Amino acid sequence: MRISERVDNAVRAMAELAVGDGAPVKAESISSHQDISLKYLLDILRDLKRAELVRSKRGPDGGFTLSRSATDISLADVFRAVDGPLADVHDESLRGLSYPAPAEDLPQVWMAIRGSLRRVLETVTVADLVEHRLPDAVNELAAEYRRTTEERFGH
Repeated sequence: MRISERVDNAVRAMAELAVGDGAPVKAESISSHQDISLKYLLDILRDLKRAELVRSKRGPDGGFTLSRSATDISLADVFRAVDGPLADVHDESLRGLSYPAPAEDLPQVWMAIRGSLRRVLETVTVADLVEHRLPDAVNELAAEYRRTTEERFGH
């Protein structure tokens, strides 16, 4: 599973908007604070606006705001807005995917991966991220990852 730079930047931009207390935040401010190219960020913000996750306001007091409360926007919403479906398998629906032997169980693996992603990305909201309140299950998975990575690489 690869998390694209685009998704990473989109989530960071959403976090910036979430701490803005509802006041419009200039794209230049997000770009500077998160070290994201302004042109690239504006492209991402357009996708987020199209997905109705952010609003924009023109003028000297303008900028971007979240379209709804940060508690109502999951990381999965952001992911899908900029990258499409979670864990897509060559643009096929997993429900109808089947392979001949000996790979007949592979769709089950793909479903488990998508389910795992959903379990994390759909349960973590932008508010959870900025308020440092990640769900226990997410913290446990992260700790397990750190532990197994350290064991594997001896760090």
